[in-house]
Amino acid sequence: MVAIDQVMAGERAAAFTKRSIKAAAKLAGLKLVVSMMDLTTLEGKDTPGKVAWLCRKAIQPAEPRHAVPSCAAVCVYPNLVRAAKACVAGSGVKVASVATAFPSGAMPLRVKLHDTRMAVQEGADEIDMVIDRGAFLAGEHARVSDEILAVKEACGHSHLKVILETGELQTYDNVRAASDLAMRAGADFIKTSTGKVQPAATLPVTLVMLEAIRDYFFETGRRVGMKPAGGIRTAKESLAYLVMLNETLGDAWMTPDLFRFGASTLANDVLMQIAKLADGRYQGADYFSLP
Repeated sequence: MVAIDQVMAGERAAAFTKRSIKAAAKLAGLKLVVSMMDLTTLEGKDTPGKVAWLCRKAIQPAEPRHAVPSCAAVCVYPNLVRAAKACVAGSGVKVASVATAFPSGAMPLRVKLHDTRMAVQEGADEIDMVIDRGAFLAGEHARVSDEILAVKEACGHSHLKVILETGELQTYDNVRAASDLAMRAGADFIKTSTGKVQPAATLPVTLVMLEAIRDYFFETGRRVGMKPAGGIRTAKESLAYLVMLNETLGDAWMTPDLFRFGASTLANDVLMQIAKLADGRYQGADYFSLP
Protein backbone atom coordinates (compact mmCIF):
# COMPACT_ATOMS: atom_id res chain seq x y z
CA MET A 1 0.00 0.00 0.00
CA VAL A 2 1.34 3.43 -0.96
CA ALA A 3 1.42 5.99 1.87
CA ILE A 4 0.61 9.58 0.89
CA ASP A 5 2.35 12.60 2.43
CA GLN A 6 -0.64 14.91 2.97
CA VAL A 7 1.44 18.09 3.34
CA MET A 8 3.47 17.46 0.20
CA ALA A 9 0.35 16.55 -1.81
CA GLY A 10 -1.21 19.87 -0.82
CA GLU A 11 1.91 21.88 -1.62
CA ARG A 12 2.46 20.14 -4.94
CA ALA A 13 -1.18 20.67 -5.96
CA ALA A 14 -1.06 24.36 -4.99
CA ALA A 15 1.95 24.86 -7.28
CA PHE A 16 -0.17 24.06 -10.35
CA THR A 17 -2.32 27.13 -9.72
CA LYS A 18 0.69 29.43 -10.13
CA ARG A 19 1.67 28.57 -13.70
CA SER A 20 1.57 31.51 -16.14
CA ILE A 21 -0.50 30.75 -19.25
CA LYS A 22 -0.41 33.16 -22.21
CA ALA A 23 -3.53 34.23 -24.11
CA ALA A 24 -3.26 31.89 -27.11
CA ALA A 25 -2.50 28.88 -24.92
CA LYS A 26 -5.28 29.90 -22.54
CA LEU A 27 -7.85 30.00 -25.35
CA ALA A 28 -6.76 26.59 -26.62
CA GLY A 29 -6.82 25.23 -23.08
CA LEU A 30 -10.32 26.51 -22.38
CA LYS A 31 -11.64 24.97 -25.58
CA LEU A 32 -10.04 21.69 -24.54
CA VAL A 33 -11.78 22.00 -21.16
CA VAL A 34 -15.15 22.33 -22.93
CA SER A 35 -14.42 19.22 -25.01
CA MET A 36 -13.73 17.33 -21.76
CA MET A 37 -16.96 18.29 -19.98
CA ASP A 38 -19.71 15.89 -18.99
CA LEU A 39 -22.81 18.09 -18.66
CA THR A 40 -24.90 16.53 -15.93
CA THR A 41 -28.41 16.64 -14.57
CA LEU A 42 -29.18 14.30 -11.68
CA GLU A 43 -32.26 15.67 -9.98
CA GLY A 44 -35.56 14.12 -9.05
CA LYS A 45 -37.36 16.71 -11.19
CA ASP A 46 -35.48 15.84 -14.39
CA THR A 47 -37.68 15.51 -17.47
CA PRO A 48 -37.07 14.58 -21.13
CA GLY A 49 -37.42 18.29 -21.94
CA LYS A 50 -34.70 19.28 -19.51
CA VAL A 51 -32.45 16.55 -20.87
CA ALA A 52 -33.07 17.78 -24.43
CA TRP A 53 -31.99 21.30 -23.38
CA LEU A 54 -28.83 19.90 -21.80
CA CYS A 55 -28.06 17.88 -24.93
CA ARG A 56 -28.42 20.92 -27.18
CA LYS A 57 -25.96 22.81 -25.00
CA ALA A 58 -23.54 19.88 -25.08
CA ILE A 59 -23.69 19.70 -28.88
CA GLN A 60 -23.23 23.44 -29.41
CA PRO A 61 -21.99 25.10 -26.21
CA ALA A 62 -21.37 28.54 -27.78
CA GLU A 63 -21.99 30.61 -30.90
CA PRO A 64 -20.46 28.97 -34.00
CA ARG A 65 -18.11 31.92 -34.57
CA HIS A 66 -16.19 31.02 -31.40
CA ALA A 67 -15.37 27.54 -32.80
CA VAL A 68 -15.98 25.86 -29.46
CA PRO A 69 -16.07 22.03 -29.65
CA SER A 70 -18.94 19.92 -28.41
CA CYS A 71 -18.82 18.59 -24.86
CA ALA A 72 -17.75 14.99 -24.32
CA ALA A 73 -20.98 13.66 -22.85
CA VAL A 74 -24.22 14.26 -21.02
CA CYS A 75 -24.85 12.33 -17.81
CA VAL A 76 -28.39 11.38 -16.73
CA TYR A 77 -30.31 8.81 -14.71
CA PRO A 78 -30.99 5.45 -16.43
CA ASN A 79 -34.66 6.25 -17.11
CA LEU A 80 -33.63 9.23 -19.26
CA VAL A 81 -30.86 7.57 -21.27
CA ARG A 82 -33.14 6.83 -24.23
CA ALA A 83 -34.30 10.46 -24.41
CA ALA A 84 -30.69 11.68 -24.29
CA LYS A 85 -29.58 9.22 -27.00
CA ALA A 86 -32.27 10.50 -29.32
CA CYS A 87 -31.18 14.10 -28.77
CA VAL A 88 -27.44 13.56 -29.35
CA ALA A 89 -27.78 11.15 -32.28
CA GLY A 90 -25.14 11.84 -34.93
CA SER A 91 -23.37 14.52 -32.87
CA GLY A 92 -20.51 12.55 -31.34
CA VAL A 93 -21.65 13.51 -27.83
CA LYS A 94 -21.82 10.41 -25.64
CA VAL A 95 -24.48 9.52 -23.10
CA ALA A 96 -23.36 8.51 -19.62
CA SER A 97 -25.64 7.18 -16.92
CA VAL A 98 -25.16 6.84 -13.19
CA ALA A 99 -25.94 3.40 -11.80
CA THR A 100 -25.38 0.99 -8.89
CA ALA A 101 -27.70 2.72 -6.41
CA PHE A 102 -26.24 6.17 -7.03
CA PRO A 103 -25.25 8.10 -4.95
CA SER A 104 -24.95 5.82 -1.90
CA GLY A 105 -23.90 2.54 -3.50
CA ALA A 106 -25.56 0.85 -0.52
CA MET A 107 -27.78 -1.75 -2.15
CA PRO A 108 -27.42 -5.49 -2.86
CA LEU A 109 -25.29 -6.39 -5.86
CA ARG A 110 -28.25 -7.83 -7.78
CA VAL A 111 -29.93 -4.40 -7.64
CA LYS A 112 -26.76 -2.69 -8.80
CA LEU A 113 -26.40 -5.06 -11.73
CA HIS A 114 -30.03 -4.57 -12.74
CA ASP A 115 -29.48 -0.81 -12.58
CA THR A 116 -26.42 -1.13 -14.81
CA ARG A 117 -27.98 -3.47 -17.36
CA MET A 118 -31.03 -1.23 -17.69
CA ALA A 119 -28.86 1.78 -18.50
CA VAL A 120 -26.80 -0.21 -21.02
CA GLN A 121 -29.92 -1.62 -22.69
CA GLU A 122 -31.30 1.91 -23.00
CA GLY A 123 -28.14 2.87 -24.91
CA ALA A 124 -25.69 4.33 -22.38
CA ASP A 125 -22.18 4.67 -23.79
CA GLU A 126 -20.71 5.06 -20.32
CA ILE A 127 -21.70 3.90 -16.84
CA ASP A 128 -20.76 5.92 -13.75
CA MET A 129 -20.91 3.48 -10.83
CA VAL A 130 -20.31 4.39 -7.21
CA ILE A 131 -18.52 2.17 -4.73
CA ASP A 132 -19.98 1.23 -1.36
CA ARG A 133 -17.88 3.49 0.87
CA GLY A 134 -19.18 1.80 4.02
CA ALA A 135 -17.87 -1.54 2.82
CA PHE A 136 -14.53 -0.02 1.80
CA LEU A 137 -14.04 1.77 5.12
CA ALA A 138 -14.96 -1.43 6.99
CA GLY A 139 -12.04 -3.13 5.27
CA GLU A 140 -14.18 -5.22 2.90
CA HIS A 141 -11.94 -4.42 -0.06
CA ALA A 142 -12.44 -7.81 -1.73
CA ARG A 143 -16.20 -7.24 -1.73
CA VAL A 144 -15.81 -3.80 -3.30
CA SER A 145 -13.45 -5.21 -5.93
CA ASP A 146 -15.81 -8.08 -6.74
CA GLU A 147 -18.68 -5.62 -7.21
CA ILE A 148 -16.64 -3.51 -9.63
CA LEU A 149 -15.68 -6.64 -11.58
CA ALA A 150 -19.32 -7.71 -11.80
CA VAL A 151 -20.50 -4.25 -12.90
CA LYS A 152 -17.71 -4.08 -15.48
CA GLU A 153 -18.96 -7.35 -16.96
CA ALA A 154 -22.53 -6.05 -16.98
CA CYS A 155 -21.38 -2.94 -18.88
CA GLY A 156 -20.49 -4.97 -21.96
CA HIS A 157 -19.00 -2.53 -24.47
CA SER A 158 -19.91 0.55 -22.41
CA HIS A 159 -17.07 2.25 -20.56
CA LEU A 160 -17.06 2.11 -16.76
CA LYS A 161 -16.26 5.10 -14.58
CA VAL A 162 -15.85 4.19 -10.90
CA ILE A 163 -16.79 6.95 -8.44
CA LEU A 164 -14.83 6.80 -5.19
CA GLU A 165 -16.69 9.62 -3.36
CA THR A 166 -13.41 10.89 -1.98
CA GLY A 167 -15.11 13.30 0.43
CA GLU A 168 -16.16 10.26 2.47
CA LEU A 169 -12.90 8.31 2.28
CA GLN A 170 -11.33 10.38 5.10
CA THR A 171 -7.64 10.13 4.14
CA TYR A 172 -5.41 10.41 1.07
CA ASP A 173 -4.14 6.91 1.85
CA ASN A 174 -7.71 5.62 1.43
CA VAL A 175 -8.10 7.58 -1.81
CA ARG A 176 -4.94 5.97 -3.17
CA ALA A 177 -5.98 2.49 -2.04
CA ALA A 178 -9.46 2.88 -3.57
CA SER A 179 -7.96 4.16 -6.83
CA ASP A 180 -5.64 1.16 -7.07
CA LEU A 181 -8.47 -1.23 -6.23
CA ALA A 182 -10.81 0.24 -8.87
CA MET A 183 -8.20 0.14 -11.64
CA ARG A 184 -7.22 -3.43 -10.89
CA ALA A 185 -10.91 -4.41 -10.97
CA GLY A 186 -11.26 -3.05 -14.52
CA ALA A 187 -12.31 0.60 -14.27
CA ASP A 188 -11.88 2.55 -17.51
CA PHE A 189 -11.99 5.81 -15.50
CA ILE A 190 -11.72 6.66 -11.84
CA LYS A 191 -13.81 9.59 -10.65
CA THR A 192 -13.65 11.67 -7.49
CA SER A 193 -17.24 12.33 -6.56
CA THR A 194 -20.97 12.08 -7.09
CA GLY A 195 -21.36 15.83 -6.63
CA LYS A 196 -23.71 15.10 -3.73
CA VAL A 197 -21.05 15.17 -0.97
CA GLN A 198 -18.66 17.93 0.07
CA PRO A 199 -15.76 18.23 -0.31
CA ALA A 200 -15.97 16.92 -3.86
CA ALA A 201 -13.10 17.33 -6.35
CA THR A 202 -10.02 19.11 -5.03
CA LEU A 203 -6.60 19.55 -6.59
CA PRO A 204 -4.76 17.46 -3.94
CA VAL A 205 -7.23 14.55 -4.17
CA THR A 206 -7.07 14.64 -7.97
CA LEU A 207 -3.27 14.66 -7.82
CA VAL A 208 -3.29 11.55 -5.61
CA MET A 209 -5.54 9.80 -8.14
CA LEU A 210 -3.48 10.95 -11.14
CA GLU A 211 -0.32 9.59 -9.52
CA ALA A 212 -2.11 6.29 -8.93
CA ILE A 213 -3.01 6.21 -12.64
CA ARG A 214 0.61 6.98 -13.58
CA ASP A 215 2.02 4.21 -11.40
CA TYR A 216 -0.60 1.73 -12.67
CA PHE A 217 0.31 2.61 -16.26
CA PHE A 218 4.02 2.09 -15.59
CA GLU A 219 3.20 -1.30 -14.08
CA THR A 220 0.65 -2.58 -16.62
CA GLY A 221 0.81 -0.41 -19.76
CA ARG A 222 -2.96 0.22 -19.52
CA ARG A 223 -4.19 3.82 -19.62
CA VAL A 224 -7.01 4.62 -17.20
CA GLY A 225 -8.94 7.90 -17.42
CA MET A 226 -9.61 10.44 -14.67
CA LYS A 227 -12.67 12.53 -13.88
CA PRO A 228 -12.69 15.18 -11.15
CA ALA A 229 -16.34 16.00 -10.46
CA GLY A 230 -18.04 18.60 -8.29
CA GLY A 231 -16.77 21.88 -6.92
CA ILE A 232 -14.82 23.09 -9.97
CA ARG A 233 -16.48 26.38 -10.81
CA THR A 234 -14.09 28.73 -12.61
CA ALA A 235 -12.10 28.70 -15.83
CA LYS A 236 -8.95 29.48 -13.85
CA GLU A 237 -9.43 26.38 -11.72
CA SER A 238 -10.01 24.21 -14.77
CA LEU A 239 -6.74 25.35 -16.33
CA ALA A 240 -4.89 24.42 -13.13
CA TYR A 241 -6.33 20.91 -13.48
CA LEU A 242 -5.07 20.73 -17.08
CA VAL A 243 -1.59 21.84 -16.00
CA MET A 244 -1.59 19.17 -13.30
CA LEU A 245 -2.79 16.55 -15.76
CA ASN A 246 -0.09 17.40 -18.29
CA GLU A 247 2.75 17.54 -15.77
CA THR A 248 1.69 14.31 -14.07
CA LEU A 249 0.57 12.10 -16.95
CA GLY A 250 1.73 13.88 -20.11
CA ASP A 251 0.24 14.67 -23.50
CA ALA A 252 -1.34 11.23 -24.01
CA TRP A 253 -3.96 12.02 -21.34
CA MET A 254 -4.84 15.47 -22.74
CA THR A 255 -7.94 14.15 -24.48
CA PRO A 256 -11.62 13.61 -23.61
CA ASP A 257 -10.99 9.90 -24.03
CA LEU A 258 -8.88 9.96 -20.85
CA PHE A 259 -9.88 13.06 -18.89
CA ARG A 260 -13.27 14.58 -18.08
CA PHE A 261 -14.65 17.38 -15.97
CA GLY A 262 -17.89 16.59 -14.15
CA ALA A 263 -18.85 20.20 -13.51
CA SER A 264 -21.88 21.64 -15.27
CA THR A 265 -21.62 24.86 -13.26
CA LEU A 266 -18.14 25.32 -14.76
CA ALA A 267 -19.38 25.52 -18.35
CA ASN A 268 -20.63 29.10 -18.46
CA ASP A 269 -17.58 30.60 -16.76
CA VAL A 270 -15.35 28.87 -19.30
CA LEU A 271 -17.55 30.05 -22.18
CA MET A 272 -17.49 33.61 -20.85
CA GLN A 273 -13.69 33.54 -20.72
CA ILE A 274 -13.52 32.17 -24.28
CA ALA A 275 -15.75 35.00 -25.50
CA LYS A 276 -13.59 37.52 -23.65
CA LEU A 277 -10.38 36.21 -25.24
CA ALA A 278 -11.98 36.11 -28.69
CA ASP A 279 -13.86 39.44 -28.61
CA GLY A 280 -11.84 41.48 -26.13
CA ARG A 281 -14.81 42.07 -23.83
CA TYR A 282 -16.92 40.19 -21.33
CA GLN A 283 -20.48 39.18 -22.05
CA GLY A 284 -22.98 38.96 -19.22
CA ALA A 285 -24.11 35.61 -17.87
CA ASP A 286 -27.55 36.21 -19.42
CA TYR A 287 -26.01 35.58 -22.85
CA PHE A 288 -25.31 31.94 -21.96
CA SER A 289 -27.92 29.27 -21.40
CA LEU A 290 -27.98 27.49 -18.07
CA PRO A 291 -26.51 23.96 -18.10
